[in-house]
Parts: sequence; C-alpha cells; structure tokens
Amino acid sequence: MYRYDEFDAEFVRQRVGQFRNQVERRLSGELTEDQFKPLRLMNGLYLQLHAYMLRVAIPYGTLNGRQMHKLADIATKYDRGYGHFTTRQNLQYNWPSLKDTPDILEELAEVEMHAIQTSGNCIRNVTTDHFAGAAHDEIADPRVYAEIIRQWSSIHPEFTFLPRKFKIAINGAKADRAAIQVHDIGLQLVERADGSIGFAVYVGGGQGRTPMIAKKVAEDVAEKDILSYLEAVLRVYNRYGRRDNKYKARIKILVHETGLEELKAAIEAEWAEIKGSVLTVPQSEVERINAYFALPALKQDEEGASKLALSRAQDAGFSQWVGQNTFPHKVKDHVSVTISLKPVGGVPGDATDKQMHIVADLAQQYGYDELRISHEQNIILPHVAKSDLIALYHALLAADLAEANAGLVTDIIACPGLDYCALANARSIPVSQDISNRLGAPERQKQIGDLKIKISGCINACGHHHVGHIGILGVDRKGEELYQITVGGSADENTAIGTILGRGFTIDQITDAVELVIDTYIGLRLSDDETFIDAYRRVGAAPFKAALYPARKAA
Repeated sequence: MYRYDEFDAEFVRQRVGQFRNQVERRLSGELTEDQFKPLRLMNGLYLQLHAYMLRVAIPYGTLNGRQMHKLADIATKYDRGYGHFTTRQNLQYNWPSLKDTPDILEELAEVEMHAIQTSGNCIRNVTTDHFAGAAHDEIADPRVYAEIIRQWSSIHPEFTFLPRKFKIAINGAKADRAAIQVHDIGLQLVERADGSIGFAVYVGGGQGRTPMIAKKVAEDVAEKDILSYLEAVLRVYNRYGRRDNKYKARIKILVHETGLEELKAAIEAEWAEIKGSVLTVPQSEVERINAYFALPALKQDEEGASKLALSRAQDAGFSQWVGQNTFPHKVKDHVSVTISLKPVGGVPGDATDKQMHIVADLAQQYGYDELRISHEQNIILPHVAKSDLIALYHALLAADLAEANAGLVTDIIACPGLDYCALANARSIPVSQDISNRLGAPERQKQIGDLKIKISGCINACGHHHVGHIGILGVDRKGEELYQITVGGSADENTAIGTILGRGFTIDQITDAVELVIDTYIGLRLSDDETFIDAYRRVGAAPFKAALYPARKAA
C-alpha cells in the first residue's frame, strides 16, 4: 500500500496543529459555531444530532493491521468503543468530544491517516473495488490510479470550494463492483488495442433527491492523459455548476440542464488547452506507485484446495461461509474473504474496538497485513490462502464475525439515520435490524438468494436506496416516519434506479411490506436460481405493486 513521504507527513502534522488552534479558539468562544463550521468541515468534523462526528479517510478503502489497531484504540479512548464503516470506504466516530478531536487527528497521523477532504465541497475519498489487486477478473489494479487522483486532488487550489461535494469511483474489472455510474465521475479501466491501459469516463451520476445515472463522455482516455481529462471536467463544472441552489449544484444537474453533447464539447475544448501539460502522468510515476500495490509474497499452498474441500465436507457452517463470503483470487490457491459487519439483528457497518483489534490481528496472521473496507460496509481480507480458511473461520466465529451472508438479504446497507444524523427524517437502523431479524434464519436466506436491500433515512440517499434491489427511503409526513419502497435498482454494470411502488409504510408495517415483496418474487421466479433482480427485469414492477397495495388496504 502507498506510504507517506516526507511532504505528506509534514503537511498532515501542520494541518493537525492548525486545527488544534482552531478548536481552542472555538472552545474559548473566540470563534462562533458559524465561523468554526467551514474550518471543522475541512478536517472531517460534523455536528450531528447529538454530538460531533469525525469521519476518517481510508483512501480507496485500503489499510493495514497497524492502522486498524489505531482505529480501535481511538474508539476505546475517545469514543464509545466502536466505529462505523461507511459507503465511502471510510470510518466514522459518532461520539468524540470537540476538545479531543485534535488529539485524535494527531494519533491518526502517527499511522499515516487523516480526515482531510472527508467533508466539504471538494473532491472526496476516491473509492474503488474492494477486491482490487486481488480479483481474478480485473484488467489492472485501479488503486494505482485512485492514488494518483488522490495526490492530484488533495488541497487542489481550484477544487477546494466546488459548487458541491464531488465523488469519484474507479473500477478495474468488467463486473462493476465500485458503482461507478452513480458517481459524479466514474472511471472504468479498459485495455486498449496496443495493450496499454485506458479509461472510459462517465460523468453526472448521483443519488440524492434527483437520482441520475452517469453519461459516458469518453470511450478511451489514455493513461497518461487521465489527470488532464479530469481537470478539464472539474474546470467545466466549477465554472458552470450552479451555486444558487445546493439541491441543483451537483454535476448531474449540469449534465441534465446543459445536455450531453454540449457538455462534452465544453470538456473537450478545455482539455485541448491543457492536454500534454504538466498534468501528463509519466509512465515512471505509474510504475513507481504500482510497485506499492504489488501482490505480497504469497505462500505456496498446493494442498490448500484439497484441505479446503475436506474441511467443507466436515463442517456445514464453514462450507456455507466459504461459499458465500469468499471471492476468486488471481492466484488460484488463494481467495479474498468478506468479513461481514451485518450480524443478524446488528447495526450495519458497526464494529467494536475489540472486533477491530481481532480483525487487525487476523489480517497480520492470515491476510499478509492488508485489509479493505467495502462500499457495502464490510471488511475484506484480500489475500488468504485456502489452507488458512478453516482457522480464520473459527477465529471469526469466536468474535461474532463469521456471518455467512455476503450478498444475501441480511447484508443490508443502511445509513445512520435519525438515530445520529441531523439531516435525517426517519430511522434506518431499527428498520434494518427488524428486517434482518425477520429474514435472518439461514434456511430463509438461502431460499431468498442474492438480494441487496439498501435503506436511507432521508432523501440524501447515504444508504444508496435508489440502487437497492429493494430500496427503502424514510420520510417524514406530518411528524410520522413513513418508509417508501423501490424495487429494481442496481449499482453494477447494469446500473438502474429503482421504481417507486407507491405510498409509504409506517415503521410497524415496513418489515411486513418488504417480506411481502420478497414472497411475491419467490412465487413468480422461474427457478430457485433466478435472482430477485433478474426476476424484476423479466416481469417489471407491476406484480410487486399489485401484491403490496391491496394487502395494505386490507390491513
């Protein structure tokens, strides 16, 4: 993984010192909250419903055991003994005291971490496939380019005060595991005719109150030109993006109001002026950064497959976990492992300090000291030898981290909702817990199969409900929390925005309604192998709507 150089270390050290002074001035009353707000947001500090919240950057979701141990230590020392992993592959502390936040940032700096650009109208943490560098199907490791973009975008003087926050995602495989088409900019690696790497560029995706799927603006931008092309896109957005209305300030609105062809022409004109400039990425720099992401020295595990097969035959629980929570590796005797942070009835994305310490130890023991955070709020060990899986499983089992539900109905994405967030209209966590408890029996999850439920507590869509196979949006109606259901959303290479089925349900009704949607799917699927999203694409929304609303009226 990439390491700080002397400039990085000194820059972060100075930023911590500056913020310490700003916090002291706020605590003394020298700064009002309004004056302090832009300063704290530049350091990832939010004022939530009950307390401050600090969002820690985990660039492209990659960290090592030492860093995970530090995150656990901070949770113990400064928070309430847990952290919340987010859909931007970051970590949030929900209960830090303002006076402690400079100390937290100082401790993060000790392990090459920070909270810069995790908030504000700037380029946020660049996200990517959580199996990057290990996946059997990738064209190249997208984290190399995520790091190049991180270096280019950090404290970029032109893009520190954009019209609105800006999110970039990169995918390196044909299967999209980074949700690139619902980002402000999505980059898809492509292999060019000469064997070099290029990029298809998508612009204008996003969720929130106006969900839109990104439009492809370029088919094949050369590796050396990707920064100049991104710079051109950002300059056009910075110049023409709306600043009069924050709800219309995202680049997706600019794409919609300007039109794709006119916007592409503006980008190309801007690009023509800067292409071939200092923004050209030297091949030597690509190779230098790529060396940081080289595969670790993986051990020879020739008997791993046979040992794994024997262990699976002897332990049904282990076999189910391997079948659901492992992913093929580019080296055949290894796999990538998903550690689920979605125990049945638990809070999606939460991990205790003890669990973080355990995961860090396991990464160092079995995972070549590397971890990933997925945008689906789970933890990944990208490199695990097949012969080590049984020992890893039992260690996870002892830590209540061996839930075999990756991709299943209880692997729910949920935002913090009204339990924490000042912007939320409704609770998300209790809804996710109730659905998980209702549908969490192993035989029930197996019956349902692959199904992504995503829950947001307000229209800002931090829970990605628009692209859930089943999406749930919490809204406020005259002081009552209601939950609206969408179906048919997807964030993969066939990205789609879900269809709203109708009026919302109360918190006491929503789990019954979701179960009815699922039972309707089971009744209409052509075989046990037909997934929910495939069945939806075959029959559309009508059967679900017809089943749901008569049942509601009868109640």
